[in-house]
Amino acid sequence: MNLPKTFVIVAIGLASSLAMAEERHLFILSGQSNMQGLKEKTSVLPELKRLLPDADIQYVKYARGGQPIRKWVKTWDLIARKHKLTQQFNDPSEFYDVVLKQAKAKIAEGPFDSITFLWMQGERDAKTGLAAAYQESMETLIASLRKDLKTPKMNFVIGRLCDHLTHDQWNAVREAQVKVANDDSQGAWADTDDTNDKERNGKKWNDLHYTTTGYELFGKRLARQAVKLIQGETPDPEGRPQ
Repeated sequence: MNLPKTFVIVAIGLASSLAMAEERHLFILSGQSNMQGLKEKTSVLPELKRLLPDADIQYVKYARGGQPIRKWVKTWDLIARKHKLTQQFNDPSEFYDVVLKQAKAKIAEGPFDSITFLWMQGERDAKTGLAAAYQESMETLIASLRKDLKTPKMNFVIGRLCDHLTHDQWNAVREAQVKVANDDSQGAWADTDDTNDKERNGKKWNDLHYTTTGYELFGKRLARQAVKLIQGETPDPEGRPQ
């Protein structure tokens, strides 16, 4: 069938505008072992697709078990001295460079309507007496990503340490994570206290790592909090969005 030329032009224009109208969202996942153990393809990504069914969802992930936040923060030693920590490491912060390279490569493929940083880390810092530098380190990491990705309104969701331990350093990191999220209009946090309930020798205990269902729940919470930020809604203040 030969269609009028004007109809063909209008149809092509409409299809082009619909394609351009599709929202695109980038999610950057990083952290240590509990981020490494998160199977995003069965938790975070399906939940994001459920909540944003018409969007193009893209992600990058870089996680390494047992690593302190200084591996992502280039000025960590300066922060540590400021907070009177005697431990100095002069470690290369190569993890930050990897995350930045991954994110920039995705952004080069085309513009995104939003960029969201999903973070699960802190166990190592809490266990090695470095909690005093954690809040400023977390704020520095977020500020660095926003600057280097040219995304001043980048969203972020922090997974709070689970209830595996209860000593002062552990609790201080937990509190710092919540404070960083609550102090930023583009921030949120996700609770993990009910993700690690296991049984050993007939007794219940709070493991450092999560159960299979715990990881799935955690991933969904990250996604739900992220979507609330993207849509301009208030994140769940208890870190357990439904």
